[in-house]
Amino acid sequence: MGIELITLLIVVALFALMAIGVPLGASTLLISVSAAYLAYGTNGFIHVTSAVTKVMDKQALIAVPFFVFMANIMERSGVARELFNSMAILGGQMRGGVAVQTCLVSVVLAAMSGIVGGEIVLLGLIALPQMFRLGYDRKLSIGVLCASGSLATLIPPSVVLIVYGAEAGVSVKDLFTGGILPGVLLASLYIAYVLFRVRMNPAMGPVYDAPEAQLPFSQRITHLKGLILPFLLIFGVLGSIYGGIATVTESAAIGAVGSLIVAAARRELTIKGIREALWATTITTGSILWLIIGAVSLVGIYNILGGTRFLGGILTGMEVAPIVVIIVMMLIIFFLGTFMEWIAIVFITVPVFAPVVVQLGYDPVWFGILFAMNIQIYMLSPPFGPACFYLKSVAPKDVTLQEIFAAVLPFIALQIIGLALVMTFPQIALWLPGL
Repeated sequence: MGIELITLLIVVALFALMAIGVPLGASTLLISVSAAYLAYGTNGFIHVTSAVTKVMDKQALIAVPFFVFMANIMERSGVARELFNSMAILGGQMRGGVAVQTCLVSVVLAAMSGIVGGEIVLLGLIALPQMFRLGYDRKLSIGVLCASGSLATLIPPSVVLIVYGAEAGVSVKDLFTGGILPGVLLASLYIAYVLFRVRMNPAMGPVYDAPEAQLPFSQRITHLKGLILPFLLIFGVLGSIYGGIATVTESAAIGAVGSLIVAAARRELTIKGIREALWATTITTGSILWLIIGAVSLVGIYNILGGTRFLGGILTGMEVAPIVVIIVMMLIIFFLGTFMEWIAIVFITVPVFAPVVVQLGYDPVWFGILFAMNIQIYMLSPPFGPACFYLKSVAPKDVTLQEIFAAVLPFIALQIIGLALVMTFPQIALWLPGL
């Protein structure tokens, strides 16, 4: 059987299993085991297990549960609420200021957690009711919250970049450094869009009405004590990486311990909270691992059958400019994001794309940043749009999923603009790693 027919059968089988409701991890694992057995008999199972073992041996993945635990502890310690209040007061009477502060708080939270779900849930509980109460435009409030809450896919310590780096064989430290400016770029685009909309229509973004926000700036700045602990934690985690003091995995452990210290300093550390954080970390990490096992086993057996060489040959054999090949890869990732989890997209596409990117003469760190930016678009894009579902789970009952999907469309356009800028000007992603 030719590799072309094998590829078609695998794609059809994957769509069929997902269509009848089989979870993605189980679907990919079932297809890989079946393909291995049909091709090699019982010996094929050795190929499947060896592919999974090779990935599970990568120490960078150990950072994932540490960062997830850190995010869960910070979620329960009240840091996000105090951080948001401090930033909102600092913004004073600026029109649209609460939406702008939501973007800024999202950047800080992204640098504290590296995962999207918890950040959006926190902002949905804290910032969205505040913006609704002040009379902010509903779609502007929902859109800016979903978009800025998804910055954790790009801003270090992004779990997406950790997994990408482990699979592509790229330095996670370089990916973290490369993700800073593109993350700031996207946050700046969101803020500029908010300020433009409220300038054109002031009713879309009323001023913050808290008494503290009406104080002179010299007095408002005293309320910044809510920023001290978050920035100390960020400095401890990222500073240890960039300073060469610790590896990414070691700094993740520092972050986990640091989050416990922060919670204890705020007198929010309880046995119940730790138990809940450990349980939530187990569930999240377990879900990620099952998706990794399924995707890696499928890619492993497909690679043995010649699939990776087949797809790589198609991409390198295209009679077009190399940048067009990169655009095609981005479109494939975008398409897969409409029905597939990001973790599976990493392990299905990166083994094929990463060698081609290097062969075309591009920097794999730059492509990794493009990949993470594309995943951020996937976080908002219907019909899957995980960020939209996260927000729906905590939003007021009158906020419909259709309204959320409509609200994020302008911000998806901004994400595409950001992706195009980094693709056109690679130094946005490569300047800091080059230092």
